[in-house]
Amino acid sequence: MPERAYLHPIDPELIPGARNAIDVCVRLQPQERITIITDNATREIAAALQSEVERIGSEYSLFVLEHHARRPLAYMPEIILDDLARSQASIFAAQTQPGELGARTEMTAVVNHHRIRHGHMVNINRQIMLEGMRADFLQVDELSQRLVERARKAERITCKTPHGTEFEAQLSPKLRWLKTSGIITRDKWGNLPGGEIFTAPMNTNGTFVVDGVVGDYLCERFGDLESNPLTIEVENNRIRALHSENRDLRDEFRAYTSTDENSDRVGEFAIGTNTACTHFIGHILQDEKIPGVHIAFGHPYAEHTGANWVSKTHIDCVGRDFDVWFDGEQVMQGGRFLI
Repeated sequence: MPERAYLHPIDPELIPGARNAIDVCVRLQPQERITIITDNATREIAAALQSEVERIGSEYSLFVLEHHARRPLAYMPEIILDDLARSQASIFAAQTQPGELGARTEMTAVVNHHRIRHGHMVNINRQIMLEGMRADFLQVDELSQRLVERARKAERITCKTPHGTEFEAQLSPKLRWLKTSGIITRDKWGNLPGGEIFTAPMNTNGTFVVDGVVGDYLCERFGDLESNPLTIEVENNRIRALHSENRDLRDEFRAYTSTDENSDRVGEFAIGTNTACTHFIGHILQDEKIPGVHIAFGHPYAEHTGANWVSKTHIDCVGRDFDVWFDGEQVMQGGRFLI
């Protein structure tokens, strides 16, 4: 059954970020219902979200994953999926564990089918609630809209960093650009904190130095990669070579991107737009929103971008200090927007 009891006192420092999530990002209305999915480790943040829902007066259900299935999840419990299908809004605020992407995909399939306004707060923590989740998301949305309008006209985006990245993405009008600025609509669920535009590139080539963070469960293990980066050589949208002095990072990344036939394929090319994110914290959920470029190998969000392939995996790779050009016109210098 859904739960109501607060297992933690409400931390007042979490309220501004929780209010942003409920009021600004998913724009919950009193006559609507919302499903909140959390876990034991994230229950304190979920309690702040729950209190904001109660302030609005909306009907809601709250589920703690460990009360319904063994972790790591082999599947998303049916009771949660059935409840989700009845809601107009939802939030997933929980920590990841290896092998759970399939369960989360079951959840987002219901979100997509019912066009639910869904905030995806994977691995959310207190620091992110106090930083990225306190952004002015209306301002982030305005910047993201201006940028995505220009990106949709571009045929090539090139990017360089002082640390060795020289990378180019070729784009196709058949592959859609998406804006996930934190203002969530029925058309596309979004990560919170929001702040990026992305597409599935037609092709990519070059060297991408991951001196920020990598995604999924590798992020928690390896953290900020500034002092020990991973260098990825990409040819025709596939990984050609991996280099890192951290052999564990290199080998685990290689294993992850060998999971299926498309796990080593560039499925996402993205630009972060959350100007409230000013420094790396070693956490993919926030760090990929820092103004700059990140790419991901694996699933290209085909249901939204229009890509004609899929993958069971998706791992983000974030770098630092980007210069970026759209068809030769510079739009970013040293990680700062010029538009």
